[in-house]
Amino acid sequence: PSQVVVTPGAKPIIFFTILALVEEGDEVICPNPGYPAYESVINFVGATPVPLPLREEYGFRFDPDEFRSKVSPRTKLIIINSPHNPTGGILTREELVAIAEVARERDIMVLSDEIYSRIIYEGSHMSIATIWDMQDRTIILDGFSKSYAMTGWRLGYGVMPEWLAEQMSQLMLNSNSCTATFVQRAGLEA
Repeated sequence: PSQVVVTPGAKPIIFFTILALVEEGDEVICPNPGYPAYESVINFVGATPVPLPLREEYGFRFDPDEFRSKVSPRTKLIIINSPHNPTGGILTREELVAIAEVARERDIMVLSDEIYSRIIYEGSHMSIATIWDMQDRTIILDGFSKSYAMTGWRLGYGVMPEWLAEQMSQLMLNSNSCTATFVQRAGLEA
């Protein structure tokens, strides 16, 4: 429980993560195409989005060598989304390991948007947080809108290291106060 932050929708986890970890002049690697909020919030804090192309010839995933070439000393966060919105591409274990190696080597946090993880028709979802030494470097973003058809109910959450959950809880408390109790109860029932 000390690693979970419940929010009204999953989007606040994107906003709070970037506010907590990224400063003006930093760089954030994010999927391209990607959910528009990633680049919008990165720009809002004065950082630079570094688009990572998801190419059709790779099954709408990325080239690990191209990924490594995008990392710089200014990279403070890597955003991944698997299954991906809008392409449906699913990152492989090998691609997640490539990200994990860079994150460990350079001490970079990873925001893993897993909101579509229960909507897979072939294969199964793998979270980067399950890779050795990544649990303490990963923020998992998830919610109830996609899997449980609760889009208007606005129930999301993030799972992250305790030190970051404390900061994000402060952002949540001072911006939204709380997520409606009846919505949280509906999520439990779902």
